Amino acid sequence: MRINLTKKDLVNQIYMQIGFSKKISEHLIDDFFQTIIENLSKEKTLKLSKFGTFNIRKKKPRVGRNPKTRKETLISERNVVLFKPSKEFKDFINLKR
Repeated sequence: MRINLTKKDLVNQIYMQIGFSKKISEHLIDDFFQTIIENLSKEKTLKLSKFGTFNIRKKKPRVGRNPKTRKETLISERNVVLFKPSKEFKDFINLKR
């Protein structure tokens, strides 16, 4: 069983199930991801119905430590993307099969 799902896998799924050419399928996937990225960067929140919600959260700077050398380093302030699955998605994942 494969763990990673690549863009190529998605393109092949669209090609096989819908019948679009691989080039059109690739453009479709690229446009979908680009729309998500643009919307998330503008609005800081993106909700995909029956899937989940993506949020951008700002993390404060903090002191981190290298576990090998125990040397302390300042970890800079940065934005991180959080994902919260919807109720429908959680229910689907937890179905007894």
